[in-house]
Amino acid sequence: MTFKKMFLLSIIICFLSIGLQAIYEPKEVDAFSEQVMQRGAVGDDVIELQARLQYIGFYHGEIDGVFGWGTYWALRNFQKEFGLKNVDGLAGAKTKQMLERATEYDEQFVKEQIRKGNRFTHYGGMDKAKQSAPRKKQQQQQQQQQQQQQQQQQQEQQQQQEQQQQQQQEQQQQQEQQQQQEQQQQQEQQQQQEQQQQQEQPDTNAQEEADGAEEDEGRATAAVNVPQGFSQNDINLMANAVYGEARGEPYEGQVAVAAVILNRVESPTFPNTVSGVIFEPRAFTAVADGQIWLTPNDKAREAVLDAINGWDPSSNAIYYFNPDTATSGWIWGRPQIKRIGKHIFCK
Repeated sequence: MTFKKMFLLSIIICFLSIGLQAIYEPKEVDAFSEQVMQRGAVGDDVIELQARLQYIGFYHGEIDGVFGWGTYWALRNFQKEFGLKNVDGLAGAKTKQMLERATEYDEQFVKEQIRKGNRFTHYGGMDKAKQSAPRKKQQQQQQQQQQQQQQQQQQEQQQQQEQQQQQQQEQQQQQEQQQQQEQQQQQEQQQQQEQQQQQEQPDTNAQEEADGAEEDEGRATAAVNVPQGFSQNDINLMANAVYGEARGEPYEGQVAVAAVILNRVESPTFPNTVSGVIFEPRAFTAVADGQIWLTPNDKAREAVLDAINGWDPSSNAIYYFNPDTATSGWIWGRPQIKRIGKHIFCK
């Protein structure tokens, strides 16, 4: 019995020794590579070392993967604080094993911040969202990019507006040319018809000569009604402009608008023709919105004739605007002469 007890006791002691050996044998560290890190080392292992040391408050520098003096002293303090045998500032197997037990390492977070170039920390127990922020240089670059994008958008919008304005001007010029061509064709047709009638009309007696004289006198009288220096086309175009710009205004205001057109024709700073003044870019709202082509009434034609015959209610104004709808700050700076209806007339 004694021999059997001794045999069983020896077996139990063997198993206990094997178990204790397994418990106290150092485990391999999976988090780091096998290299022993020291001052001057660089790479992912150093990044992890700095992040883990910062996690428990030993390292407060930048996590940049460079084993410098800051990392060295942080590691020594950790080794001393955690009772490691070798306090030498070298990251060996036992030191790395102790770091792995005492800390956590969010590799994805750390690597992403480094890739983005952000300022960040890796302290334990703190919200990671509050431990990361773009660097000032990045913020400045982002602001510059936003400003460049805004400037580019503004330039594109300005180019589009200029293109639209150019297209409108070209369309207006084409319409004006078409009208002039049509009017010339009508005048030529009328002249041809008159010549044919004169050739067909027999000159047989004095009565017919008298009738012809009366007709000539009637034509001369009709021609007098058109003031000298202005064609019928000028009068029609001015009537269109007055009707498009000032219909609904008092008659005096309509005459004043026509007078402004004539004052511009006489001014050296504007075109010297009626059509040139009216179709000058951005000169009249009615041209821009197409209301210039509305059929004018007799009141607008009379206002034009009164202005041509010398009536100028605007007192020699060359500008006018509606204060309720004016969008240009420049026009408010012009010296104001008077107000007629809704329009203010300026020098």
